[in-house]
Amino acid sequence: MNDKDTYRMHTKVIQIGDRKIGGGNPIAIQSMTNTKTEDVKATVEQILRLEKAGCEIIRCTVPTLEAAAAIREIKKQIHIPLVADIHFDYRMALAAIENGADKIRINPGNIGSTERVKAVVDAAKERNIPIRVGVNSGSLEKPLIEKYGGVTAEGIVESALDKVHMIEDLGYDNLVISIKSSDVLMCVKAHELLAGKTVYPLHVGITESGTVNSGNIKSAIGLSLILSQGIGDTIRVSLTGDPVEEIKSAKLILRTLGLRKGGIEVVSCPTCGRTQINLIDLATRVEKLVEDYPLDIKVAVMGCVVNGPGEAKEADLGVAGGIGEGLLIKRGEIIKKLPEDQLLPALKEELDHWS
Repeated sequence: MNDKDTYRMHTKVIQIGDRKIGGGNPIAIQSMTNTKTEDVKATVEQILRLEKAGCEIIRCTVPTLEAAAAIREIKKQIHIPLVADIHFDYRMALAAIENGADKIRINPGNIGSTERVKAVVDAAKERNIPIRVGVNSGSLEKPLIEKYGGVTAEGIVESALDKVHMIEDLGYDNLVISIKSSDVLMCVKAHELLAGKTVYPLHVGITESGTVNSGNIKSAIGLSLILSQGIGDTIRVSLTGDPVEEIKSAKLILRTLGLRKGGIEVVSCPTCGRTQINLIDLATRVEKLVEDYPLDIKVAVMGCVVNGPGEAKEADLGVAGGIGEGLLIKRGEIIKKLPEDQLLPALKEELDHWS
């Protein structure tokens, strides 16, 4: 595919549980649990929170046979496809498939012999379960490091395609590819190179991106550069923290790029010397308030009553704060003047009318 702008529209359609990715289907938001998979109760509770936040595919690590067995019980209590994450032991992949995983994530280079890879492929083929071929820059093979003079985008792409060809040679093409690096620009370049060399859907993310603060910035830059070129069929914002934050960030990135609609967009001014209200607290509370409204509107939070109405005119609803009081604004028009402590209840009442 030479025209990367249309890459997403022409990738192979892959079915993961009841969800289709690739071929122009909506970009799916993924996350990964950080509970012990063996702890079914804790894992289910976390997945249900992630579902509520908007997670559409969930991945769980499967380091033990007990974790593989837990997949069967977890799947009974959740509503989104479950991907089993396998690192080194091919037997965990076989057990996860046996227990109903909707997709398997492996790096064939870490699984061992071709016979072991074949055993996993055969089991996946029997149930028509997709395999996600994952390659990280940190696991790049020494021959490729030597060939390219270090860890490079070219080496990551060659490594991934080698693994894909290995599975294709075993007679299976129900595949998703994931190539990740903590180096943002290397990751972007690798996706640009890969998009012209394969038709498989791509799962995109910046690995080991960091905490909620630094990880969000790195992920937003990297994912936006990749997605805006028409590359990427599923995404994960990898953060060191509560995985619910990953979903919030992923949704915002997709909405900002115009790749997804729905959900309230909150805009707020950056504060200045004219600010006469605790704007940081107000904006934070408004963001929390709007989370559960499935509305495709814009809400503005402004820090002064002088410029607030004008600056909020492009928003559907807005609030602007003054000294102990504030304004409720609708499409640039002031509709109410209220005491400060009544701003949020008034905004909630308006949102309830919209829903």
